Amino acid sequence: MRQIQVRFESQIGLLYLKTSAFPRTIISRKKMLEIVWKNVFSFILYHYLAFHGLFYLVTGHTHWATFAFNLFLAQLSNLGTISGAHRLWTHRSYQAQLPLKLFLMFCNNISNQNSIYDWVRDHRVHHKFSDTDADPHNIKRGFFFAHMGWLMVRKHPEVTIKGQTLDFSDIDSDKLIQFQRKYFKFLAFFCSIFLPVVVPWYYWGENWYVSLCITFVRYVGTLHGTWLVNSAAHVYGTRPYDSDIKPTENPIVAYITMGEGWHNYHHTFPWDYRASEFDSFNGNVNTVFINFMAKVGLAHGLKTASLSLIQRKKLKSTNSTTNKKQLQK
Repeated sequence: MRQIQVRFESQIGLLYLKTSAFPRTIISRKKMLEIVWKNVFSFILYHYLAFHGLFYLVTGHTHWATFAFNLFLAQLSNLGTISGAHRLWTHRSYQAQLPLKLFLMFCNNISNQNSIYDWVRDHRVHHKFSDTDADPHNIKRGFFFAHMGWLMVRKHPEVTIKGQTLDFSDIDSDKLIQFQRKYFKFLAFFCSIFLPVVVPWYYWGENWYVSLCITFVRYVGTLHGTWLVNSAAHVYGTRPYDSDIKPTENPIVAYITMGEGWHNYHHTFPWDYRASEFDSFNGNVNTVFINFMAKVGLAHGLKTASLSLIQRKKLKSTNSTTNKKQLQK
């Protein structure tokens, strides 16, 4: 007897039938949302523990040192994701000496947002095919999808197909990245979960479950910070550098992520290590960190967009916006 499976994706309106005797028949659209239940239940658990942790923080049922320790780890986590996986390894916007690479890899383990290899792969595909079906977190599929939903479903086939056209030879041949990729599950668990739970319990007598919950406050908080770049910074804000793309300049996201909210600039000039036009602070802690590393000799080859190029792009964007408004009248 044939087994008929019916699935419905409410977000994009897909209903399809699949039997053991004939291939999938598309009834409406050609997109399928295949839920990865393991990830869904993992996120539910993470948030459950994080909300418990927030309760302990609000009610004062945790040692101040536990909060301070996890706040410090959150800063390291951000450096590993932004200065490391993003600006160094994805965009090669600067070069780093081995000690700095090792430090950033350690911080990336704390962040536990996929291995450097996977992070770089997905982000390069995002930049190349931004806001299309080949974009892993395509904002056109909805705010929630771009924020975290994309991690709960199988990738759109276009992500894999077009992703194979990009060059990943640099990370394929990077022994440090390949080492982390091979042992990532152990490294991430040890640096992101095990140590942050054990240290408060062992050194100042924190309750182990409270320590676990505060650890997930930090972990879930840093996840949402990164996700806001993919969601909020593709919807809310201005587009002074390129009015024809979705990414925006979002100062709130910039401060939350220590410099990643100036997203219209970043998508216009992805090779600029500052990920922002501003020379002043503007919440861009990662730029300050990279500048300091350059001063002490651990970073070099810092790439920036020239002022003349920036001005030309801003003028072009302004003209494009003006023309659109005139056409709408």
